[in-house]
Parts: sequence; structure tokens; C-alpha cells
Amino acid sequence: MAKTFNDIQLLRTTFLRGPSVWTYRPVLEVWLDLGELEDYPSNKIPGLNERLTTWLPDLIEHTCGVGERGGFIQRLEGGTWMGHVLEHVIIELLNLAGMPAEFGQTREISQRGVYRMVFRCPEEAVARVALEYGHKLLMAAINDLPFDRKPAIHAIKTAINDRYLGPSTGCIVDAAGERRIPHIRLNDGNLVQLGYGAAQRRIWTAESDQTSAIAEGIAQDKDFTKRLLTACGVPVPEGQIVANAEEAWEVAQDIGFPVTVKPSDGNHARGVTLELYQEADVKAAFALAEPEGSDVIVEKFIDGVEHRLLVVGGKVVAATKGETVSVHGNGKATLRELVAVLNQDPRRGPEQEYPLDWINLDAGAVKLELNRQHVTPDSVIPQGQAVLLQRNGNMAIDCTDDVHPDVAYYATLAAKIVGLDIAGMDMILKDVSQPMQGQGAILEVNAGPGLLMHLKPTSGAPRPVGMAIADHLFPREDGANAGRIPLVGIVGTRHNAFIARLVGWLLQLSGKLTGVASSEGMFLNNRQTQKTNTANWAGAHRLLTNRLAQAAVIQTTSRSILEEGLAYDRCLVGVVTDMDGFETLADHDVREASQMRRVLRTQIDVVLSDGAGVLNADLPEVADLAELCDGEVVLYSAQADNAVVAAHRGANEGRAVLLRNQQVILATGGLERALGTLDALRLPTGHAVDTSALLAAIATAWAMDIAPDLIAAGIKTFEYQPA
Repeated sequence: MAKTFNDIQLLRTTFLRGPSVWTYRPVLEVWLDLGELEDYPSNKIPGLNERLTTWLPDLIEHTCGVGERGGFIQRLEGGTWMGHVLEHVIIELLNLAGMPAEFGQTREISQRGVYRMVFRCPEEAVARVALEYGHKLLMAAINDLPFDRKPAIHAIKTAINDRYLGPSTGCIVDAAGERRIPHIRLNDGNLVQLGYGAAQRRIWTAESDQTSAIAEGIAQDKDFTKRLLTACGVPVPEGQIVANAEEAWEVAQDIGFPVTVKPSDGNHARGVTLELYQEADVKAAFALAEPEGSDVIVEKFIDGVEHRLLVVGGKVVAATKGETVSVHGNGKATLRELVAVLNQDPRRGPEQEYPLDWINLDAGAVKLELNRQHVTPDSVIPQGQAVLLQRNGNMAIDCTDDVHPDVAYYATLAAKIVGLDIAGMDMILKDVSQPMQGQGAILEVNAGPGLLMHLKPTSGAPRPVGMAIADHLFPREDGANAGRIPLVGIVGTRHNAFIARLVGWLLQLSGKLTGVASSEGMFLNNRQTQKTNTANWAGAHRLLTNRLAQAAVIQTTSRSILEEGLAYDRCLVGVVTDMDGFETLADHDVREASQMRRVLRTQIDVVLSDGAGVLNADLPEVADLAELCDGEVVLYSAQADNAVVAAHRGANEGRAVLLRNQQVILATGGLERALGTLDALRLPTGHAVDTSALLAAIATAWAMDIAPDLIAAGIKTFEYQPA
């Protein structure tokens, strides 16, 4: 009889929301106790590998540490431990759910049989669901129990759909990421901040903080929008708001047939019915439109093809055209059966990720179309007969390259008239490649337009609309650091709150409204706004979302890095003062001073290439972090004859701040400048300052190109009172 194993114990799980000891991106860290499975690697459990590869055949694609296809399978066959196996099972479940997870690691700690396993996932709720089902699948495989992977994948997909950004917001965030513009999700929906502090922009789907509320209100009032466009010479269909079905029929007769009936402020083509001739159809269309908006409009039907043009920053960046949806009978199948086949099209689905919706025979607009053709869902459709299901709302054929300049002109003009920076222009055109006049009209101007039709057209090339919006919000001429403010990160234990506050003061004097998050509280414009400890993820997050902050100084701790990760992706200056404190981190299996390098290097790993790492050269273990810095390195030392500083100055004109005969020296290669004596650089409050901390603050300010004279003057005017 096969041996039955107890479950792998999940001792604790921690979601690291930013750069950490593992990677730059969010991960879920799980502490696992394998129990007796520590003595049973994968090649000692009969049938385990076969069950895993049967349930998850794409494990063959995992290269693992081997570096080639099939690498993980080689590890399974050679014998690997269950923590490592769980890592790959979870990653594969995430892949199958449509969210590729490209990173995972498993490392044993000092306690036998206990491992730390991590995998990358940007959303904590999704990561926890993936962990739950990965754990169940692995235990079933270990104990030769049945397991159905479909419910597992469905549960993870559901979590993804519940938690992930929608496709419109997501594509803008992804485009910003390509330009190294950071983002912060501000709520559980699609409100996202791009950039930090005063350099930020906010988006909500395809609306931005540059989208006027007045313009959005105008766009929602379709009748008023038409009047504005007409006044400016933009062709629009004749129409009128009606109060009831009887008036709708009267207006339809006055305008002339055919007509369109639609809500005055709806969206996504809901409640819109086209090409109506009969009284019964007009009245039925009124009933369909009335619940979808505050008023109902009857307007002249314009013959042509539906088009959607996306206007961003005064330019047409994408265009799609629509098609009607029909099925053709075979003389045997009912309409319901024909539609079921149609809905199997992989481009159709209920979620936002699909460019086309499922056809719902119970939808009011579809029922109305069927009534006009005298068929029902249960009708058997004769061979070759076409049944029209939808006339509109299927704009997913890309035609960007065909747009005539005159058509583009009217689209951008309409956006300007309404006042929208990002607009979806619904137009009827017989031929988009021909001039507008005489062959088309603008039907609607939409704020916050959906972008999926441009990202996943059913035909034609996808368009980089997310990048177009990112470039609109952050023009390329803003440079490589668009969306960023000068940001200083400080880690260590030696007087770091003082360093943070002094650097914040010096930045303030340099002309930037500066925020400081420290263990002595939160400060903005040198005024304390919060008294509690903010040297943590939450404090840094609050500071980076503050639109007033033109610069930020953020103190953090080793524990915060281990338990939360950094709140920012990159910094202009990273400061490491010391590697003290391993004695307090035994709960993270940090038991020796040498292990602190792995923790504190995180601060230097995130320094921008045009930034600087500021390191204490009097501590060799800190100075050794210089090799990890992508930017410049600025050392500081209280010893004039420090050998590390001398070598640094001799190599590539390295910069350093040092103390010689009580004189603070700013050195660049062989050049030196005296900043002043320690006695001259005293605080006005008379507070005694740690010399190393003062040198660290001076080095940080100098690394940010603050003028030496201003640094000296700033120190002498810094009214510091420990909190």
C-alpha cells in the first residue's frame, strides 16, 4: 500500500509589494514545512512525476535552473524537494489562467525541512488563490488522489478578473512601464496613479486627470453635443429628444424614415436601435432606450458603416469599423442552436478581455431585431436564409491606415469642441478613405472610450493606443525620468531619521517642496504632518501619492524590506549607513551579520543609472555594496586616510566626503573643496550631531547636485528637534 503523507504546512505567507531581497517586482513569500516529505524528493515518490506532467503537461516548458526546455523535468527526475515542485506547480497554474508568472525561487532556511518559496504575482488576492490550488494539486499528486485542474484554473481566472486592471487601464499602465514610468494603484478599481508626487498623472480607464469634468458632462449629453458640433460645422444627423413613445413616432414621421432611436446619455451601444420604419418598431425601440439614459433621442438614420476613431491629444491614433452580426440557416438547426455555435468564436466572451460579446438572445435589442424579421429563438431557419442579430456595437476591424485626413480632421475637431483630451468618436461613413462631407456624420463623442477594439481587433493590426496615451500624459521631451521626482531612499540604523530630515531640509532650500517619511514622523515643506513612525511601506506610499511633493526622502528599515518590500521601484539616491541589527531579525532567519548584505543591497539595487549610491566607507561591508550600484557611487568617511576612499577617488574621479583635521572635505578625484569645520557646521539649536550622520547627509545632498554653499548654509539654519 502506497504511503500517505501529511500536508505540507504553510507556516506563513507575506506579500512583498515592491522591490525586496528576491526581485524588483511584487511576490508572495511562503514559508513551508515539508515535514516527513523532507526525506522524500520527487524521485522517491512512485508515480508523482507522471501525475504532475499528466495534469500539467506544459511543465516541459519550464527551463528552471538548467536553462533549457525540459529543465524542470530533469530536476524532477533527478530528485528535487517539494517546495521547489510547489513553486513550479503554482507558476504553471497561473500560466494556464492567462497570467504568465516569470519568476519563482525556493530556498531552505536554517531549520531542517523548512523552506521559503516565492513566486511573482502583482495582485495578492490572485497569488493566494494560486497558492491554495497549487498546494491542493501537489498534495493530490503526492498521495495519488484524483484532481480536476479545471475548477482550479477557473478559480484563479475569477480572481484575476475580480482584481486585475481592465484592458483599457492595463494597456496604459503597461505602456508607461515600458517607459520606466512607475505606477500606483489607488483603489480596487481602475484608478491608477502614473508617476510619483508632483510628477504624477492619474487615469481611470481611458480618462485622465486632464479630462475635463465639464467636457465629460457634455459628451454624456448627446443632444447638447450635437448642437455644439452643428454650430461649428461638423456634420451630425438631425434629431430630437422625445418624452414618450407616441412623441417618438411623431418625431420619426417629421424627420423622415428610416430613423434611429437611442438613449441621450448611454454608452457601449446599449439601447440603440437602427434603421426603423414602422410605428411598432419605433415604440418598441423607445421602450428599449428609455432605461439606458435620462432621455431618449430620435434621429435620422444615416446609411453607412459604423466607425470608431480614437483621438488622443488632438490626433487620431486608431480607427476601427463595424460589421453586422448574422447567422445563416441550414434548414435543420434552430436559431438558438445557430447562435450557440456563433458564440463559440474564441473572439467572443463575457469578460472585458474579449473584443466581441456573446450574442444574448434575451437582450432587448436582439429581441427587437428578431421581431422585425418575424423569427424567434426556437425558429428553424431555412437553408441559406440570413437572420440579422445585431446592427451595431461590433466595431473591431482595424482601419487606421485607411483614414482620410479630412475624416481625421473632423474627428479631432469634434474632440476639441467638446473639450476632451481622449475621445472615442462614433462615426457613420460609407468609405473612411474618402473625405467626410456628403458621405458621413459624427454620431457620438465618447469620454473614457474603451480601447479593447484597438488592442484586439478581429481583423487588422493591433494599435499601440496605450503608448499613445502614455506619451500624451508624459511627452517624450520630458526625458527618461518622466513621472519621477528626486527620491532619496535611506536604510540602516544609525541616526537615519536625522539624515532624512536634514536632506529634506536641504532639498527644500534648493527650491523643491519636499516630503520626508521617517521614524520621527512625516514632514512636508519642513512641517510635521504625522507624528507616528512612517519609516515603512505605508508611510512611503502616502508620501508618493501626495501631489504636492516635488521631492521625497524616505527612510526604511531592514524589517520593512523583509516584510513589505520598498514602496518605490527606483530612487535617484540610495543611502546605506550601516548593516547593524541582525540580532532582531531571527524570525526572518537572519542569524549572522553577513546575511545583512542580502537585505540591505535592496536599497542600492534600485538606484537609477543616472543616480547615486551613498555608502559609509568606514564600514567595509557597506562600502562593498558599491559594486552593485547602477549609478555613481559617493563615499563618506570620518577618516582622512581611508584606503577605500583613496582607491575610489583614484578610479574614474570618484567623489567622496571625508573629514580631515575637523574639516569637512568634498573630494572629486584629486580635487578637494573645504565645506567648513565641524564647529562651523553646527545646528542653530545646539543639538549635538553624530559626525558620520552629518557626513552622510552632506554626501547625499552633494550627490543630488545641491551646491556646496547651500549645503553649508542649510546645515547652519536647520532647526532640528528630535521627535
